[in-house]
Amino acid sequence: MKKRSILIWLLMPCMLRLSAQNLILWDNKPATSWMTEAYPIGNGRIGGMVFGGLAHEHIQFNEISLWTGDEVNTGAYQALGDLFIDFPGKDTAAPIPSDYRRELDLSHAIQRITYTDKGVTYKREYYCSYPDQVMVLRFTADKKGAYSNIISLIDAHGTKTIQNDVLTSFTGTLENGMKYQASIMIVVDGGYARPEPDGNGNIRMNIKKADGFTIYLSAATDFSNKRAQHWKGEDPDQKNKRIFFAAISHHADLLTRHEEDYEHLFGRVTLELGHTPTVTTSLPTVQRLMNYNKEADHDLEALIFQYGRYLLISSSREGSLPANLQGLWNDSNNPPWRSDYHSNINIEMNYWPAECTNLSECAIPYLDYINSIREVKKESTQKEYPGVRGWTVRTENNSFGGSSYKWNTAGSAWYMQAIREHYAFTRDKTWLGSFGYPILKEVTEFWDDHLKRRPDGTLVSPMGWSPEHGPTEDGVTYDQEIIEDLFANYIEAADSLGIDKPYRDHVADMREHLLKPKIGKWGQLQEWETDRDDPDDHHRHVSHLFALYPGRQISITKTPELAAAAKVSLLARGDISTGWSMAWKMNYWARLQDGNHAYSLLEHFVHLVIATGVNMDNGGGIYSNLFCAHPPFQIDGNFGYTAGVTEMLVQSQTNEIQLLPALPDTWKDGHVKGLKARGNFEIADMQWKEGKITRLTIRSLSGGDCQIRVPHRDQPYNLQTRPGGVYTLIH
Repeated sequence: MKKRSILIWLLMPCMLRLSAQNLILWDNKPATSWMTEAYPIGNGRIGGMVFGGLAHEHIQFNEISLWTGDEVNTGAYQALGDLFIDFPGKDTAAPIPSDYRRELDLSHAIQRITYTDKGVTYKREYYCSYPDQVMVLRFTADKKGAYSNIISLIDAHGTKTIQNDVLTSFTGTLENGMKYQASIMIVVDGGYARPEPDGNGNIRMNIKKADGFTIYLSAATDFSNKRAQHWKGEDPDQKNKRIFFAAISHHADLLTRHEEDYEHLFGRVTLELGHTPTVTTSLPTVQRLMNYNKEADHDLEALIFQYGRYLLISSSREGSLPANLQGLWNDSNNPPWRSDYHSNINIEMNYWPAECTNLSECAIPYLDYINSIREVKKESTQKEYPGVRGWTVRTENNSFGGSSYKWNTAGSAWYMQAIREHYAFTRDKTWLGSFGYPILKEVTEFWDDHLKRRPDGTLVSPMGWSPEHGPTEDGVTYDQEIIEDLFANYIEAADSLGIDKPYRDHVADMREHLLKPKIGKWGQLQEWETDRDDPDDHHRHVSHLFALYPGRQISITKTPELAAAAKVSLLARGDISTGWSMAWKMNYWARLQDGNHAYSLLEHFVHLVIATGVNMDNGGGIYSNLFCAHPPFQIDGNFGYTAGVTEMLVQSQTNEIQLLPALPDTWKDGHVKGLKARGNFEIADMQWKEGKITRLTIRSLSGGDCQIRVPHRDQPYNLQTRPGGVYTLIH
């Protein structure tokens, strides 16, 4: 290949900005494990796991729509490929340079690797751009001609890599007919690059004596989320060429466009939970995790909160599919639980932090996914439950609407909570009327037809199951609570739009006749209608407390007896469990406004896990790369943790905004900006000392009445706000 010089000015030092230390994950050695050590990068559609090796760099990458299966067979989410950069002559057994640093900068969504070898300082800088849909990998050094290396692009499904003009690509087809392609373009600064065979039927790129080089990677499938198009969209070869052409047209400002787009989302929220000494924050992240149970590290707690927001932005962007069981990142063609869309907690939990941490845009892929599978689900639901309107889901689900495992009849009603939350936080009535309300109504109609009507008028869900244990029978609390939540959400939507009053009133009547939660013989909130709960049951699912969180029927002020019973159930179930289960329990205790117990769960979650096998009992925590350990890796725990911290600081599920409702004693001083409350209110600035708010500013984005309750004040603030108004309540 001829020497090329386009895009060589892409990453100039003058464009780089330093991030605060507390928003960086870092290590002083390369990663050796995909699951526990490599750092993720992504733009919602393509993503990679970066190892940072010296003699052998490895980026394993994915495209979020690469699925086997169809509308019937669930299939599995697939790995796409691997990018290897080998540096011949580097001694793989040589000691790691003392100044080696591998970091993930959450402030700008950039990964950097720096080190010195034989007097030469090497730098790598990686990012994944949403505006330009490419992954950019930039290699520089402070000595000319420092790079001679080999770059290999390998398909995880075995097709061969070829060279086509300036692109190195592989193209394949899955057994379900889905076409896919991944391509790289390499631009060298000085020296030259040329294609050569690798001896295994692939073409690789050989770079000689380059001052630096940049790799641009794009991946695509022909998936479309439109069933009317038979799930087929643009040809991946044409799509990749279009992406590369567009990226070249923006070559001078790719990095700026990436940072501006990402920071527009991520920078909305800042969080400080107390002072952590520099001697602690300067340690590698894994060392901080190892020290966590020995000394306080509130900065690490805030870092993990922001990491959840980083993961959501990186794995869920408009125009693509929602985050799955592993978000976007997967190195297996047979991943645990298919890396699917699990409907009995996991996909819903992925989106708990979206609205409340000011990332409403990141909820759009989930909402679009719900819309895209409706017709498929109606057909499968009709086969299972003849004669009903609307639709529901099984437990395991794929991108085409195909499903498997048990019917989770409450699942579609749980999905509808995302529609209610998106409207509650944005107050976008046009969206509600055109998009949200029709879906809400048809799922409500399913339950209108599916509920069993007893002679005394009581309505019960037939043959439900409390995930993932217990008998299958009528009136399971999990079902009943979610249906009540659905009906409440439908009624509010109809009222907001001022439509369908006769049916709205019918739904309200059904809601009144639903079997309500019961308190059992040992004071617990019953999981089943029959009082059979075992106080020695420590199962990871505590689904019958849905009405406490993420639902809103149970609260310590409006339903104190039920809240007390929920507390009894939580205490019996215990704290230690899988990672996602402990994250859910954080939210439960926050809703019970017991900040110290919520914080105890947080401490259990911030537990360094070494094992990578499947542990369904008490093996949860996080890995050294801060991925949630089920174990194995499941991303819902990361998102549940972020939501849990938010619930400790701001709650708005009732008709008022409660500030610091579950503040633990250990967070006596803190500062947060940018969290959202229902009604489209933003906590523009809140600072507290010794548990008392010392500064408070609220931004009203849609106007309307606003009631705010703060600690150490008997009466709430009552505001009549205008759209765009900013209100300082405490100086």
